Amino acid sequence: MKDAEGYVTEDGRTIGGVVMEMRNITLRFGGVVAIKDISFDIREGEIRAIIGPNGAGKSSMLNVISGFYNPQEGEVWYRGSLRPPMKPYQVAQQGIARTFQNIALFEGMTVLDNVMTGRLTQMKAGMFAQAIWKGKAEREEVENRELAEQVIDFLEIQSIRKTPVARLPYGLKKRVELARALVSQPSLLLLDEPMAGMNVEEKEDMSRFILSVNDEFGTTIALIEHDMGVVMDLSDRVVVMDYGKKIGDGTPDEVRNNQDVIDAYLGVAHD
Repeated sequence: MKDAEGYVTEDGRTIGGVVMEMRNITLRFGGVVAIKDISFDIREGEIRAIIGPNGAGKSSMLNVISGFYNPQEGEVWYRGSLRPPMKPYQVAQQGIARTFQNIALFEGMTVLDNVMTGRLTQMKAGMFAQAIWKGKAEREEVENRELAEQVIDFLEIQSIRKTPVARLPYGLKKRVELARALVSQPSLLLLDEPMAGMNVEEKEDMSRFILSVNDEFGTTIALIEHDMGVVMDLSDRVVVMDYGKKIGDGTPDEVRNNQDVIDAYLGVAHD
C-alpha cells in the first residue's frame, strides 16, 4: 500500500515519506535537451532505480541530484525544502554521497587513504589545529580513522587496506569507491552503474553489499544500472528514461510490463 506517508514492501520493509522530489526538471546543453520535463520522487529507506537505454539522460539526472548540474527549468526539493543552486560539496554536506560511472579514485594512494577522503566534508578542525595535530584535530582524525576501518570491515576489504588502489582489479576498485561514499555516513546514496564491468561473482557481492547498506544502515539509495536482472531484484521502484523523457515509473513488475519501456529497449521508434 502506498500513500503520502510511505508504504510497506512485499518483503515487509517499511518505506517512509518523500526524501527528494524532482519537479519538472529540464536540462539543456546548448541546443541539446538532455532531460525534458521529468518529475519523480525518492522515498525514505527505498532503493530507487533510474534506468534507460544509452543516452537516455540517466547520468545527467544523477548529476542534477548531486548538484553537479543545475537545471534550467524545474525544482529540486530535499526533505521538504526547495533546494537552491548548490555546489557538489554543499550537497554532500546535506548527507548526499555518490559513486561514479568512471571510477574516480586516487590511484597512487592506499585503500585506507582513499576511504578517508570521504570524511573531508565532515572535518571541522581548522588548518592550524591540524598542523599541530592536537585537541580537536587529533580527536577528529581518530574518529574518522575508526569509522573508515568499520566501513572497510563491512565491505570485506581488510586484506587490501594498505594496498595502493592502482594495483587493484576493477571489481575491488568499485568496492573501494563505495566505501569512500559510505564513510561520509550519507542518508541518500547515489550509485552510478555500480555493476559496470563486473563479472557475475562481483555483481553478486556488490548486490549483497547494496542490500546490506539499505537494510542495516537504513540508507536511501538511488542507482543507475544497465543489468536489468540486478535492477529488478534490488529495486523497490523504478523510473525509466528514454531520450531525456520519462516513459515509465513504478514497481519492477509494473515497469517490466510497460509497453513503452519494452519498445525503448527493443529499439522501437517513439512519436
